[in-house]
Amino acid sequence: MAAGAGPPPPLIPGFGPLAGLRVVDSGRFVAGPWAGTYLGEFGAEVIHVEGPPFAPPYSDPTRSLPPLIPEGAERPRQVSESWVQYSRNKLSLGLDLRSPAGRAVFLDLLRVSDVWIESSRPGSYDRLGLGDAAVHSANPRLTIVHVSGFGQTGEPERLRAPSYDLTGQAFSGFLSLQGDPEPGAPMRAGTALNDTVTGLAAAGAALMGHLASLRTGRGQVVDVAQYEVFFTLLENLAIDYFLRGVVRGRYGNAHARLHPYDLLRARDGWVVVAAPTPEAWRRLRPLLGFPEAAADDEVWRREHRAEVDARLAAWCGEHSVSELESIGREHDTAISRVYDMAAIARDPHYRARGMFLEWEDPVAGRVKGAGVAPRFSETPGGVWRGAPWLGQDNERILGELLRYPPERIRSLRAEGTIGEHPPAAAPPPAPPYFVREGL
Repeated sequence: MAAGAGPPPPLIPGFGPLAGLRVVDSGRFVAGPWAGTYLGEFGAEVIHVEGPPFAPPYSDPTRSLPPLIPEGAERPRQVSESWVQYSRNKLSLGLDLRSPAGRAVFLDLLRVSDVWIESSRPGSYDRLGLGDAAVHSANPRLTIVHVSGFGQTGEPERLRAPSYDLTGQAFSGFLSLQGDPEPGAPMRAGTALNDTVTGLAAAGAALMGHLASLRTGRGQVVDVAQYEVFFTLLENLAIDYFLRGVVRGRYGNAHARLHPYDLLRARDGWVVVAAPTPEAWRRLRPLLGFPEAAADDEVWRREHRAEVDARLAAWCGEHSVSELESIGREHDTAISRVYDMAAIARDPHYRARGMFLEWEDPVAGRVKGAGVAPRFSETPGGVWRGAPWLGQDNERILGELLRYPPERIRSLRAEGTIGEHPPAAAPPPAPPYFVREGL
């Protein structure tokens, strides 16, 4: 890195509780990059490093994941909806780490950063000469977060195996609990739930590691395995097995232990009814017409679960979704319709909470998507830019942050160490904007 007085300047607006935190994100395909996105939505300066090819098909397949927008545009002018939502608030550096010059740039970048998040198979960066020891020799206070399917240590054949969201759902045991009872099939989560929850865990781990570094002056390595994140969220599944030999199966839309706690058909749609505590049951019971003395006993309800379920299903079927929600509010009982995106878009509570944001994407133009959560009273998160095109910030990162002279940047570009792929015809530049949480 070129010598210069004082710390390198920030490259993004100052906002949020993580203002001043610099994160290098070299992950791909949801889990690792989502950790960076989450930190970026709360003010961290996140630099997404992408290797070649510096044109489609990209090394990060999220850029090309269908559906693509704008609809009807030529392919070079399109970008994935997933990229638009999951990669906003980032800077983009197109950098080839396979070359010595690229690795030197990468180490310079890590020297001025607080956190590095990556999501390759174990050993990938060691083979590039960028193993943990080499990186910590460049920046001893750096928090390194490895996100992988099966972790950095363990059974060798498992570590080498590919893993995606669905793999994590299966290997963690999560998938064994979802869907109808045997002989029905397990049912995967409808979104990349394992990837995104792993990303949240990795973001939290990055902050914990950074806090420890601030206290001790020493960085450390965090090993985030996708399957382990889900496994730790499976309630008392392990205790149930190791103490009592119970292998919990699938219960469909009902719950193995909480009751009533189910998804039911109303006259014109679907609702969930949840009364898992004694107090909640006592509020629901008179609506179903059960006698108090017997039905308030939990043992009786377990023994007569089929009768309770039948009565509850019949009662829901007699009412519309709106009627059931109204009854629930009147009797302080948890009854909610099952929302799809069209219902969410119309819901006044979502709007009142500011959970729909509009922002400018440099390829897709103006888009409207999910907002930022959770909410901070003094340092709210927000969206300061759309998802970058590949290499959009090469000049700023190398020139302003690393203080490379222009001739060195030109040389790196000429030799293919850095690259960029601007959109074929970018939308007209938008005026300066900053969409804060809740506005």
